[in-house]
Amino acid sequence: MKTSLFALLFLLASFQLSAQDPCPIRIGTNLSGISDWMTEMPFVDRMHNARTWGTRNRSWIGGNATNTWNTELTHLIECDEDGYPLELPFWTDGLELEDSQMVFTVWASLDAWEPGIYTFLYDGEGSIEFGADGDIIESSPGRMLVEIIPSDHSFLELKILRSKKGNHLRNFRLIMPGHENTYQTQPFNPLYLERLGDFAALRFMDWGSTNNWGAGDAWLNYDEAADTALVPWEERSQPGYFTWAHNKGVPYEMMCQLCNTLKKDMWVCAPHNASDEYLSEMALLIQQNLHPELKVYAEYSNEIWNWMFGQTQWLNRFYCVEKDISWPEGLADRVQNHLNIWNEVFASEPERLITVAGGQTGWQDVTNRIVNNLDEGSFDALNITAYFGLGSEGDAALDALGNNATAADVAVQVRKNRREELSYLQNQFALAKQLNIPVVFYEAGQHITPHPFGEEPSYANALLELQRDTAMYNLYHEWFEAVKKLVPENQQSLYMNFSFIAGLSARYGSWGILETLDQDTATIYAPKYQATLEQIRDCSPLGHHTSVQQNEAAPFSKSIKIIKQVNGTYFILSQYPLEKLEIYHLNGQLFQTINCNKQTDFIIQTEALPRGAYVLKTNNKHDHLSTHILSE
Repeated sequence: MKTSLFALLFLLASFQLSAQDPCPIRIGTNLSGISDWMTEMPFVDRMHNARTWGTRNRSWIGGNATNTWNTELTHLIECDEDGYPLELPFWTDGLELEDSQMVFTVWASLDAWEPGIYTFLYDGEGSIEFGADGDIIESSPGRMLVEIIPSDHSFLELKILRSKKGNHLRNFRLIMPGHENTYQTQPFNPLYLERLGDFAALRFMDWGSTNNWGAGDAWLNYDEAADTALVPWEERSQPGYFTWAHNKGVPYEMMCQLCNTLKKDMWVCAPHNASDEYLSEMALLIQQNLHPELKVYAEYSNEIWNWMFGQTQWLNRFYCVEKDISWPEGLADRVQNHLNIWNEVFASEPERLITVAGGQTGWQDVTNRIVNNLDEGSFDALNITAYFGLGSEGDAALDALGNNATAADVAVQVRKNRREELSYLQNQFALAKQLNIPVVFYEAGQHITPHPFGEEPSYANALLELQRDTAMYNLYHEWFEAVKKLVPENQQSLYMNFSFIAGLSARYGSWGILETLDQDTATIYAPKYQATLEQIRDCSPLGHHTSVQQNEAAPFSKSIKIIKQVNGTYFILSQYPLEKLEIYHLNGQLFQTINCNKQTDFIIQTEALPRGAYVLKTNNKHDHLSTHILSE
């Protein structure tokens, strides 16, 4: 055993000595937006992703009454600063209501919820009920135990029937099992932290509800003259607000805390209509709260050239049309203002700040006309995307195949479109060279969606099939190699995957590299996740070696390492005793069980393992849902 361990340590030392220069791309990820149907599950307190309040008749009215599910009268209720109603039930004069009104919220999907007993905590006096797939099994003042057993198409409802004026119900918390004593000091789901552990940086565009920020509808935030008013700092998202699944997103304090917990660089997007005070206070808060060893990437809004977003409409209306300045030149005014304020706040420690500015990757003229109207030297990186997807010809070819199209057919069309996509990137890199700055990719990965976007395609099944097919793994691997070749020698581009976790949709895109936080990739293959983590770990200190290579694809936890030798020998490094290892085919079939006899460092041989991809799992509870892909 000592001889084997010595040989293993020697190998590891050899890898470290032969480690090469940093890879051309450094991979971070975008985080999914907060919603009541999300499958990313970042917080142990599920009130943070509850839907905003709805209103309803307090009791069921018979006869010809409508009993509307949501009477949408929330705007008429007097609430405290954190959004909790001051008194319930309520009547409203001048409206023909059939009954007094209660308030409710829902979680529309429980697909990624852990089953068990949740703890609901609150302050104040009143009457609360849980419905749908939640049952109150124990109740005392200020505390309830709620049993939640998710099933297909399950959801959860919380209703406030009565709230006492002067001591109204407030400070709601719905804590997932096992976290009642720790949720205040550790607000993040442990599995969420584990699965984010490999990424270099986190982009909070969707966490911050950047698109159409502060508006209930993308088309309602630029029609009135009053919309020219810039938002003061006091109107930002507050930590105590009853939900963060609203149009101002997650508070910046929580973004900093996640980055500090994981030791990851931070990428934030400021609201398009933020006042100078807002921008200054936002930059100052992050400067003071983000760990000083971490960097912050500062971006003005998101895709201000994209006409599907309200910020683009707003900027065009008030900074182009109203000022008689051509589009997109008029956009530079707000971008420059943002850059100036952030640079001023970080003037004493500029090494912590990376300001970014850019344009539309596929329309070089838009990028040129924005960045060439910014002050030279006022931004640190050119900000673009690195997406691959279908062109209009590929969409038409697949549409002709319709339901007969396969994942392989989609992959063929994606590859046909790649040359054009890479030419867009080459043009942007040429601009960055002229500006003498690096390129960063604010979003990257597959953008395999129908044309036009938002319509259900005739080849929907093929799009969905591709998300779990090895063809997608190959597409990702090929794309990483192609993008790396574009990065100039001795430079490194931050590559922000889009996105971390999201469900499948042929109509609107399957953006997540995982479908749910607890996805067991032993049974539901995640090719995007596998390829992305392999790319990250190719740049790890172990790197590649002529005779031995690291072949990890997804983490158990940081307590285990697997090193594969060419002849089929696997060196296992584990910080805890392992009882057994199980090797599975990707289809979920068990291939081999290896008894480890509670060893911590050992060697196994799997020479009988046929060529292909496999999943390795341990009995350890912390590794229950994580995997390693082993392939020849």
